[in-house]
Amino acid sequence: MDYLQNKFDVIVVGAGHAGCEAAISAARLGLKVLLCSLNLEHIALMPCNPAIGGPAKSTLVREIDALGGVMGEAADATYIQMKILNSSKGPAVRALRAQSDKLEYMRYMRNIIESEENIYLKQTCITDILTKDGVVTGATDEFGIEYSCRAVILTTGTSLNGRIFVGLNSYPAGRLGERPALGLSESLKKLGINIKKLKTGTPARVDKRTIDYSKMTVQPGDEELHFYSFRPNRPVRAQVPCYLTRTNERTHEIIRANLDKSPMYQGLIQGVGPRYCPSIEDKVKRFAHNPSHHIFIEPEGLNTYEIYIQGFSTSLPADVQVEMLHSLPGLEKAHIIKPAYAVEYDYIPAVQTQHSLMSKVVKGLFCAGQINGTSGYEEAAAQGLVAGINSYNYINGSEMLILSRSSSYIGTLIDDLVTKDIEEPYRMLTSRSEYRLLLRQDNADERLTPIGKQIGLIDDAQYQHFLDKQESISKEKERLAKTRIVYSEKVNNILQKYNEGIDKTMRLSELLKRPNISYKVLMELDEETRNLNIRKDIYEEVEVQIKYDGYLKRQEIQIQQASKLEKFKIPENIDYMSIEHISTETKEKLAKIRPVNLAQASRIGGVKPADISVLMVLLSR
Repeated sequence: MDYLQNKFDVIVVGAGHAGCEAAISAARLGLKVLLCSLNLEHIALMPCNPAIGGPAKSTLVREIDALGGVMGEAADATYIQMKILNSSKGPAVRALRAQSDKLEYMRYMRNIIESEENIYLKQTCITDILTKDGVVTGATDEFGIEYSCRAVILTTGTSLNGRIFVGLNSYPAGRLGERPALGLSESLKKLGINIKKLKTGTPARVDKRTIDYSKMTVQPGDEELHFYSFRPNRPVRAQVPCYLTRTNERTHEIIRANLDKSPMYQGLIQGVGPRYCPSIEDKVKRFAHNPSHHIFIEPEGLNTYEIYIQGFSTSLPADVQVEMLHSLPGLEKAHIIKPAYAVEYDYIPAVQTQHSLMSKVVKGLFCAGQINGTSGYEEAAAQGLVAGINSYNYINGSEMLILSRSSSYIGTLIDDLVTKDIEEPYRMLTSRSEYRLLLRQDNADERLTPIGKQIGLIDDAQYQHFLDKQESISKEKERLAKTRIVYSEKVNNILQKYNEGIDKTMRLSELLKRPNISYKVLMELDEETRNLNIRKDIYEEVEVQIKYDGYLKRQEIQIQQASKLEKFKIPENIDYMSIEHISTETKEKLAKIRPVNLAQASRIGGVKPADISVLMVLLSR
């Protein structure tokens, strides 16, 4: 058998969230996969906070599920709390968040991996990528063992030349208690790939038996459950609460007095940290006008007393961390199990990567996750899924899966990475999408499940479930458009509870467009609606489509207008430096990123509308 001769179709380097999705998708499409990890006990580890989802990220998870990925399934199977965030706001920013049982999540994901007959696990560090004429042929590990393959997917997370900092002390490590991945960066540089550094961090973990929860505000889960996966019959589990406390002036005094002991402020860390997940010392320094900052107390699982202190990331010395924590209400006697730390690591700026996530420099080399400059489990998993699918497409000579900005958050994420010269860890935000009302978490299946079926990752049963749902949505919209509510005193008495009323007969669909009227109000008003017992996921989608119909049509027009620029394809071999009437700076940016069409070119920082006009005339000729 090929694996006895160390022959594989694809090698996945790293078994975090990107690596798991990459390996599983490639294996299910029929490839022989070698999945390498520095520590097989840490497959699908959540090294930062034990949660899946949140604003924008929940949409990524739903899109992963709609395409046939597994993160949503695993999150549903192992949650200890489910909560819809921004529930009072519009559907574009509503987000599901699951507090996960960290160890259970890892076991669940490993079970999926070990159930795939095409995946072979190996605990080793890949140190060299082997190529011939700029094409991947294999890899070598730390033991000198050579593996042949046709594609490699790098999902190294923070391990690549990782270095951990606790105060002014530092040592080589990818995560606390783990060794770094050494040697691979040098191999990549020899292949002509540019390597830079980024920084991230994580808070301390404390013993829940030493926390006084009576001084904190309880944060319960939702009574009415929502799930990530579009598969039916999701598990209903007991939920546990999180808690909220706050920093105070004493906390801030301790931090300010010890900034000279921070490796960031002493210049020991060169990598840029995440803008949207700053350390507590950054918050105190940058937002000096804020008297306090929220700190969330989150359990790491049902069978552990380890607690995650969200919002309290720091790289200050361990003894200072104790003093800081003891200044927080409820944590005056807290015992630290694991100190907070910062980690600096190598990454590959993704402008060297195509939309397929394959390198522009080396054919058959794919990158996904933090190695592309992103932060977050969800961003990593989304890229891993795309890289796994496209490793199959590359090996089989099929058309690459390229998701557009107008189709998905995944498409937006990847386009941002390969188009914009990102110098800090990238986090998916709803504001990054110009089409966020169309790209909601609730309709990810409508947008992407047909693509997942075409790829081969959505089976017939799941696809039929999807078709049945879409038919039910369509029928219910038609019924609401035909059904009228008759004016009466009884009807208005109900509507008055919601500051509404009618003075004539009205279609239910028209009534539902009103801001204060939800589908549940229609159930109160109309016996037929009440007796139909329509599934929650169906009536919620019906409500969004009817209530926001005008806005949705407006965004569809915007997509049609933007698609005009996408039709202007730019030849791969175009010589930008020879083009007249655009600045040298613009030429250099275009030559560096080499956009595939005018739409992508227009999104490059510094490229002006006048430059696009020049290119449009040139391409028209």
